[in-house]
Amino acid sequence: MVVAVSEKIHWADVFAAKVDPEISHRIATGITPSGPIHIGNMREVVTGDLVYKGMRDRGLDVELIYIADDFDPLRKVYPFLPQDYAQYIGRPLCDIPCPCGECENYAEHFLAPFLAALDVMDVHPHVIRASREYRGGSYTREISRVIEKREEIKEILERVSHRALPDTWSPFYPICEDCRRISNAEILAFDPEAHKVRYRCECGHIGEVNYAKGEGKLVWRVDWPMRWAHFGVTVEPFGKDHAAAGGSYDTGKEIAEAIFQYRAPFPVMYEWISLKGRGAMASSTGVAVTINAMLEIVPPDVLRYLIARTKPEKAIDFDPGMGLLSLIDEFDRVAQAGESREYEFSSITGIESVIPFRHMVTVVQIARDEKGVLEILERSGYAIRNREGVLAAAHRARIWIERYAPDFVKFEVQETLPSSALEPDANERYALGVLAARYMALDDWSAERLHNAVYEVGKETNVDPKQIFTAVYLSILGQKRGPRLGWFLEALGRDFVVGRLMEAVNAGTE
Repeated sequence: MVVAVSEKIHWADVFAAKVDPEISHRIATGITPSGPIHIGNMREVVTGDLVYKGMRDRGLDVELIYIADDFDPLRKVYPFLPQDYAQYIGRPLCDIPCPCGECENYAEHFLAPFLAALDVMDVHPHVIRASREYRGGSYTREISRVIEKREEIKEILERVSHRALPDTWSPFYPICEDCRRISNAEILAFDPEAHKVRYRCECGHIGEVNYAKGEGKLVWRVDWPMRWAHFGVTVEPFGKDHAAAGGSYDTGKEIAEAIFQYRAPFPVMYEWISLKGRGAMASSTGVAVTINAMLEIVPPDVLRYLIARTKPEKAIDFDPGMGLLSLIDEFDRVAQAGESREYEFSSITGIESVIPFRHMVTVVQIARDEKGVLEILERSGYAIRNREGVLAAAHRARIWIERYAPDFVKFEVQETLPSSALEPDANERYALGVLAARYMALDDWSAERLHNAVYEVGKETNVDPKQIFTAVYLSILGQKRGPRLGWFLEALGRDFVVGRLMEAVNAGTE
């Protein structure tokens, strides 16, 4: 039975409304774990999850699956690998040693942390490993059919993609018994009853493999539509490269219908996530920020929001510096309103943003330890209900400062009056003295009150408030700029602030 959904329409709801409500659905996502899986890769899986949740909210029978292409070959020695991995080029990722020596294989080294990150982000697909499907014989019937229909498939690929294939082309690549690589081999003979293929490898070896035992795999443009039919995929998000005219989705549609008598899944095309100033993310080029690295800095619901707030067909330019700070601020505002469909799709049970990230960035640069963080937050009026959660947020803020914060965000409270604080002229020193007295008399030590007091004192003393702001920063930080003054002073506390301002006033008269 179809149930009513929220009146707040989101792009995932639009996709959910376009599919057949009378059938069971399976949404497929998947990535080749050939390197660190970054937030650009995350767009596919989270997009699939958002459509899944949109369909579920409509009362549809739907399942989300994730196919890990751990049976793909290693293409090259990537920048993050030692050169001795050259010996494994062409071998299935699942048959290559783990780079750290602690995982089952190369693929699991990158797949395990990614799947753990998905769990944290409230994405819970049924995970399927391609290697187990091939080697478990799941695809035996389909592979037989593909090899039998190879001439028909070749015609489709050439006609739709507008590229010529060699006469010896085969949709099945054996794993050579000699070089152990997935080989673009010449097929010499095919025995469908025994599920065997005789081949001549590029290395020169002539041998025989049993595809029912996973001793070879289908080429990508055939493997993809084969999966649709095998798993009953009805919806699939994929990148714009596959969606290009004559691309793998176009050829896959025809192969699915002609060879497997299966209708291609409803397409959800998405654009790339680029790293600001560096281009599209790709582990192979080193232009990437992993999901796990981001989860060390921001709550998982914010990363979901990064995807949920933008239509899939629009590119995302991700800035892990100030852009990330603005993203978190935006999510905090959306969370406080709590009414948007973007927030519904992003929020995760048990995740609560209590302390603004921007404020925490200021706090951790003032506090010298965990006790100091808690004291400052309590002084700023925050009720600490979850001590461990607050300290975890403080840890994330420290990592962001170390890795991504621009220099103008960083500061250090000076233990003694900086020499630069001696610069103010007599009028500025007078204004600092009036400000210190105003601060001492305040019965409301709040950020807004502290900030507004500068303007009040400026008007009262006829000194430009900008000059007063600068004089305060010089007295405390030894630099002309700093974090928003009221919130900064609130965190520092009355005794320190008043004492330091009076030091600056008195030092200037000596």
